[in-house]
This record gives sequence, structure tokens and C-alpha cells, in this order.
Amino acid sequence: MRKLSVVLLTAALLFLGTPAAHPADNGSWSVQPASGPSGERPSLYLFAAPGTTLTDRVTVTNKTAKPLTLRLYAADAYNTPRDGGFAVRDRSEKQRSVGAWARTDRDTVTVGPKASVTVPLTITVPENAEPGDHPGALIALDERVEATRRGALAVGVRRAVGARIHLRVNGPTVPALSVEDIRIEQDRPLVPGTGTSRAVISYTLHNRGNVTLAPAVALRAEGLFGRTLLRRGLTKPPAELLPRQQVRLTETWDGAPQLDRAEVELTATAKGTRESAAVTFLAVPWLLAGVLAVLIAAGGTLWARARRRRTRTD
Repeated sequence: MRKLSVVLLTAALLFLGTPAAHPADNGSWSVQPASGPSGERPSLYLFAAPGTTLTDRVTVTNKTAKPLTLRLYAADAYNTPRDGGFAVRDRSEKQRSVGAWARTDRDTVTVGPKASVTVPLTITVPENAEPGDHPGALIALDERVEATRRGALAVGVRRAVGARIHLRVNGPTVPALSVEDIRIEQDRPLVPGTGTSRAVISYTLHNRGNVTLAPAVALRAEGLFGRTLLRRGLTKPPAELLPRQQVRLTETWDGAPQLDRAEVELTATAKGTRESAAVTFLAVPWLLAGVLAVLIAAGGTLWARARRRRTRTD
């Protein structure tokens, strides 16, 4: 009997990319803040002081022709390491922020065919809550496992959607963005001028502050004598970099120099913060690098022999 691997698809899959502009919806059910006097709200935007309690409501809508029973829980948000997309913690993981503070009046909800149920939501902010942004979501999970296949692998899938919660706790806000651990991997032709060279620049973008940032990153590369080799804005930084989150990103540089000494500088900016970091690398064709290595090794050998002769003479 083949083993069934269970993969939980949570709201992480729904929240990748740009901030949600519409209620969370997977075609079978949706979760959204209950409509207020101003109409529909795609997300919960809340402000609170430490030690206070907020109340709101969330509406779960069943779009199918059969009743649905869904598990409700709150979860903290984070940025995925792969591309910085907006994701939420699994229910089995430890929740430290909104996921620990938010509660509905029930753990499960049963929604009739083509019907909706509105559920009260309470968020109790602790006295020692850190000021700044605390992103998360209210998740509606179908705990049934749906069997499917991915290539030769049998996979069980549980589906979920969630309404985002954007909670800001009153107090000092500290925007702080940094670029860290810049590395460059070079792919150069064996013989200079016989092919195209490429460099892959990898770096860590780190939100060290307590507010969500929309970062922009600019890349600049200079060669010998200050020649500008490359200057462009990067498109891979996430639209939202959450507090205390970091993502590892890469950028490809086609046509990187084959013989040069270059400095690569990355400048990250967001509202209220700007920081740059740079790294220098030496671009040398592989053939030339090999010849130099042989010459250095030969020179070292000759020097060692000469030294031994002098020692015997003395």
C-alpha cells in the first residue's frame, strides 16, 4: 500500500504577491470581514493600545450546493523564504502575535448551501504587546483530506482560505531596512571574448523594524576608474516585508565583466529608511586564472628550492 503524503494548503497560497484587494475566496467558500457602514472590507485594519480588547465580525460564505463544516483559527503571518510572499503559520505551529490574541466564539462553523454565517471575533492585546504592526489572518480550514496526485506521488490536500488581519499596536514605530550578506557567483567563458559571462547576485533583505515595509532595491555596479557597468531597479523584492522578517533574493547580471575589478552596491529604501551595502569582486577569465595559478605555484616552488639551497650553503 502506498503511503499518502498529507500536504496542508493554507491561506499561504492565497496571499502570495501583492496585498489582497478582494475577500479571500477559493471558489468554494470565502472569508471576509463583515460589511460595515461603508460597505465591504477586504481585510481587517485595526488599531489598539496594549491591554485593550477589540471586537469585530467575520463572514464565512459557502458557495457550494452542499453544507460545509470549517475549522476556524487565527494565525500569525510571515514572509516565505522562497520569494517573500505573504503566508500564515499552520494551526499546529506556535502563534506569538495575532494568532495567539484573536479568537472566534466557536472553533468550527457549519454553513449551509449557498449561505453565509457571521462569526464574532475578539482580539485581546496583552499589556506587554510590542508596538508596531502585527499581521495575521483568520483562517477557515476544511479538515477533510482530498486525495490527488502530483506526478508519481499520492498527495492528500486540505484546503483553507483566510481574511487578513492588519493590527497596529500603539507606540513608537521604527522603520528599519537592511541589505545583508551580498554574494556573487560568476559564470565566465574559458577564453575571454569567446562567450557571454553572467553573474548571480544574492542578498538578504531584512526588515529589522516593527512596521510593514514596501521595499525598493536599486543595483549599481562600477568597474575600474569609476566606470558604470550596471544600474537598475530590481523587481523581485516583496510588495510587503513584514516586521522582523528577512528574505533571500537573487538577481542575474547578464553580460557581467570578464576582466575587471567591480564593486556591486545594493541600496534598499522604504518609507522612513534607507540603507546600502556593497561588495567587491574580481572578474578574471578561467583560462587566465588557471595560468596565473600555475605561475604562482611554479614561483612558489622555485622560491622554496632556492631557500633550501641557501640553507644548505649556510
